[in-house]
Amino acid sequence: MHQALRNGGSRSETRLLSAILVIAIGLTLAPVLRLFVEGVTQDGAPSLALFDTVLAQPATLSALKHSLITAGAGTLVSLLLGAGFAFLVALTDLRAKPALVFCLMIPMMIPPQITALSWTQIMGPSSVLLKTLGIAPPLGAPQPLYSAEGIILLLGLQHMSINFLTLRAGLRAIPQEVVEAARISGARGLRTWWQVVMPLTLPSLAAGTAITFVTALGNFGIPAMLGIPAGYVTLPTLVYQKLAGMGTTVLAEVSVLAMLIGAVAVIGILIQRFFQSRQRVYLVGSTSRPLAIPLGAARLPVEILLWAVVFAILVLPLFGLIATSLVPAYGVPLRLDTVTLAAWQEVLFRQPATTRAFVNSFGLASGAALTLMLICLPLAWLMERHPTRLSRLFDSLLDLPYALPGVVLSIAMILLLIKLPFTEATLYGTIWIIFLAYLARFFAVMFRPVQASLKQLDPAMAEAAQSVGAGLTQRLRDVILPLSAPAAAAGAILVFLTAFNELTVSALLWSSGTETLGVVIFNLDDSGETAMASALAMTIVLVVMALMGLIQIFARRFPKGVVPWQT
Repeated sequence: MHQALRNGGSRSETRLLSAILVIAIGLTLAPVLRLFVEGVTQDGAPSLALFDTVLAQPATLSALKHSLITAGAGTLVSLLLGAGFAFLVALTDLRAKPALVFCLMIPMMIPPQITALSWTQIMGPSSVLLKTLGIAPPLGAPQPLYSAEGIILLLGLQHMSINFLTLRAGLRAIPQEVVEAARISGARGLRTWWQVVMPLTLPSLAAGTAITFVTALGNFGIPAMLGIPAGYVTLPTLVYQKLAGMGTTVLAEVSVLAMLIGAVAVIGILIQRFFQSRQRVYLVGSTSRPLAIPLGAARLPVEILLWAVVFAILVLPLFGLIATSLVPAYGVPLRLDTVTLAAWQEVLFRQPATTRAFVNSFGLASGAALTLMLICLPLAWLMERHPTRLSRLFDSLLDLPYALPGVVLSIAMILLLIKLPFTEATLYGTIWIIFLAYLARFFAVMFRPVQASLKQLDPAMAEAAQSVGAGLTQRLRDVILPLSAPAAAAGAILVFLTAFNELTVSALLWSSGTETLGVVIFNLDDSGETAMASALAMTIVLVVMALMGLIQIFARRFPKGVVPWQT
């Protein structure tokens, strides 16, 4: 009887796995395949003629060069800042570490267009903050951020959290005994760090660097807001300008550009995996006390320095946003006689696009988080129980939609959904294409934590429930869901906070009525409504910080692993 139950359960699990796997492949890999087909065919036949034409254009080569320069140098800035903070926070006896980690997470949760907008408000001749302080450059002086150097700086600040989190996780896995053994052997000071700590953290360092490069390569908000006014075009902004100017008539051409961006991104990932595969130093795990090297008399100066950097990269730009949002026009000094809430009232209570954007962004973010949770939980469990050739292939390619820049995924979704198969209907111009793009974009963000969590579970628990007659649905609900809930909740939090402020994907997919918050801010600033853009941006920052603060307050009541920045 038990054998019959197991056979019946196995068949039902296999059928469910096949059904969910088809859905997952359709969401994540079908758009990428459609993009590839569009780029390598012409008039229905295989051809690389379009590749030759597009790649030979001076604008393409210039944009590629600019993308590599800004992404590469921005990654270096992120590495220096993120690694510096990670080594000090993870290895030493600094005080107030949770507060420091929380503050370092905020830049990653603030959308790049807000980062660019906030920094332009504290630099240049029209800066309200500088005018108020009486130190603004003379009128006519250039805005220093409208340059390659400005893009590099802000890309570095925007993505430093990625390097910080990945390296900090690797550092926290090093037991105290490893360093103590090195000291007994005669290693001291920097020699201990270079010969013991660094080799153990190289995989984390390589992973964080690769992810940062790929993310910086596909960043649209910062290069668009800083590069377009200066005529400095990167590949994502070139795609945007072509599609915005000529519409869907240039889909074949921009698909080649999108594939070029994707190829560079994939090369970055492959390089990272190559160096990781050559790493031969492994840890058994963090089974004892983590490292806590005493700083002694240097602790207070180091703490002052770190908090000064946090103030400079987080608080100061927000002051610029607030100052700009409280004046009647951009460039007017902030004084008692010029303070006004007109921009806040207009953008929050009179502009219908803002209300729609809040509703759209909240609905898309929460809907994507919930839908991905419902798909990824059973899929990860069934793939672990019944590995097949198709599921292993899907597992190896799953990260591709997230590794590809958002603008590439947008082009892929347009090509796939501009005309639905066997019908004249289209999802292009509707909110559903943005929703499906979010599912594809953030699938790996939800799936990987759940998959890692389920790999650690003993399969005997589900088998025991099956042996006493529990059906597939009951096992998923009563056994798998409670055990994997912390990992799923962590993934859902990351998906929601990231999707809530998203611009890179939706910049090419929105239409009237389907605006997201990132799109509205970009459009307001682009049309010269800087005060209203600053007011809306500050509102979003406050909402994100309130959500993160609320999660932090209740963090002690959650199971370990639910709050991403505490793992």
